[in-house]
Amino acid sequence: MPSNPPLPCRVGLAIVLGILGYPLHAQPIAASGDPTTIGADPDVLGEERLFSAWMEGQIAYRGLPGIEVGVVSDQQLVWSKGFGFANIKAKLPMTATTKFRMASNSKLFTAIAIMQLREQGKLGLDDPVVKYLSWFKAKPAGDDDGPITIEQLLSHSSGLQREAGDHWVSYEFPSAEQLQRLYPDRQAAFAPSVRWKYSNLGFAVLGAVVEKVSGERWADYVEQNIFKPLDMNDSSVDKNVAGLAVPYGRRMPDGSREVLPFVDARGMAAATGLTSDLLDMAKFMSAQFRRGPRGGSQIVSSGSWRELLRVRSVEENWTSGTALGFDVKRVKDRTYIGHGGGYPGNTTQTLIQLDDKVGVIVLTNTNDSNPGDIAQQLMATVGQAVAKAATAKPATVAWDPAWERFAGLYRGRNGDQQVVILNKKLVMITPNAPSLDNPVTLEPLGGGRFRYVAPTGGGVVGEVVRFVEENGRPMRMYAGDSWIDRVQAP
Repeated sequence: MPSNPPLPCRVGLAIVLGILGYPLHAQPIAASGDPTTIGADPDVLGEERLFSAWMEGQIAYRGLPGIEVGVVSDQQLVWSKGFGFANIKAKLPMTATTKFRMASNSKLFTAIAIMQLREQGKLGLDDPVVKYLSWFKAKPAGDDDGPITIEQLLSHSSGLQREAGDHWVSYEFPSAEQLQRLYPDRQAAFAPSVRWKYSNLGFAVLGAVVEKVSGERWADYVEQNIFKPLDMNDSSVDKNVAGLAVPYGRRMPDGSREVLPFVDARGMAAATGLTSDLLDMAKFMSAQFRRGPRGGSQIVSSGSWRELLRVRSVEENWTSGTALGFDVKRVKDRTYIGHGGGYPGNTTQTLIQLDDKVGVIVLTNTNDSNPGDIAQQLMATVGQAVAKAATAKPATVAWDPAWERFAGLYRGRNGDQQVVILNKKLVMITPNAPSLDNPVTLEPLGGGRFRYVAPTGGGVVGEVVRFVEENGRPMRMYAGDSWIDRVQAP
C-alpha cells in the first residue's frame, strides 16, 4: 500500500534515460546458513531467473533508475539482487548496501517503540494521547467523539487529517515545535474508530509520545532499542549519510528525471524519516519471525508481536487495513503484512507472508517505480519457491485402513454429521448443507484420535476428535467436548 502520493517533479537537473541498451547490474549476496539448501534449490534458482528477466524489462522499457530486491526466509537472507544504478551519471550499481530513505516503513519502528514502552508498563494502548501530550487537542469531527487513543493512532482509525502541512510539495517538513503550533488548527475528518484513514500526522504524534514517555529523542530511542539490538549498523534517522542512492523524480514525457534534494523529515521522522539498506532491513524482517521473551535481538515479546500483527481496522472494501503500524492485505486468499513508503526520490515496499516465514524487500530510487507491484511479483515467483523449498515435510501418521470403520452417519441434538472416506483420508460433512465446499478433515494423531482441521475458525477447529467403540464398532464421536451418536454405517 503506498504511504504517500506521487510527488510532483520540480524544475531541476534532468537525466535522460535510454530505453534500450540501458545497462544493468546484478549484485547477488550469499545467503546465510547452508547454501546447498534453499538458495540452491532448482525451483528457487529458476524463479530468480524468471523474476530477473521481468525486472530487467521493467528497467529498460520504463526507464527506471535502479531497484534493489531481497527475499528472506525466516532468519536467512536467501537472495539479493540489484538492477540499474544508484547513480546513473557515475554508473554506480545498486548493491545490498546501497542506502535508501525507507519512508513510511519508519512507522513499523514507531509501532515497535510504543509496544516496548507498553511492555515496561509506561503506557497503555487504550490511553488517551492527551494523557502524555497536553497540546494534543485538535478540533473533533463531532461533539461527542471522545479522546483519541494511542491504539487509534497506531491503527489509522483516529480520523485525523493525513498531513501536518504542505511538506510533500514544499519539501519543508515541520519541526516538532512547529507541529505543536500547527496542531490546534487541525480538525479530524472523522470521529475515532469510524473508518480506516491513513495519517502521517498521527504517527508524528506517536513519535512525540515515545519522546515524552522515554525521555529520549525518537531517533535516539530507535537507535538504542531497535537498531543496535538487531545489528542494523547502517540505519539512521534523517542523516545525509554516505552511500545513499541518488533520488530521482518521476519520469517526464521527454524521458528526463529530476535529481531531487536530500529532505529532512524533522518532526515527521517517526512517520517517514528512516534510512536503511537491504541487509539491515533483512535483519529487521527476520526479527518478525522470532518468538520468545523480550531481550537482546528479541526486540519485543511474542505477545507484543501478536498484538502488533493483529488487524485493528480495515478499508471499506475489507481487502486491506492496518494492524498496529503494519499494513495488512489479502491477495488471492493469502494474508500479507508489511508497509509501503514514498519519499522524495525513493519508494519502498516490505511484504511478509507470516505462515510461510517468507518476506520480500523492494527498494527503489524514484517515485514512479510502483514497488508494491514489484513486491507482489517477487513474492509470487521467488518468494513462493523459497517457501516451498523451506517447508519441512510434516511428520504424519500413516494411514491405517482400519480407520475406514469410523465412516458413517452421526446424529446429535443440533444436527447430523457424516464421516466420508476419501483417498486415505477421512472428511466430515453436514449432509443437509447447501454445498460440499470446505469439508472438515480429520487429521490422524494416532491411537484412534484425530484433529479437527477446518478452513475457518468456527466449530472446534484445532481440537481433538475421538471415537468411543463397543466391540470394535464406533458408537459415538466426540468433537472437542460435545458428542454425536452413530446411527448408520456407510
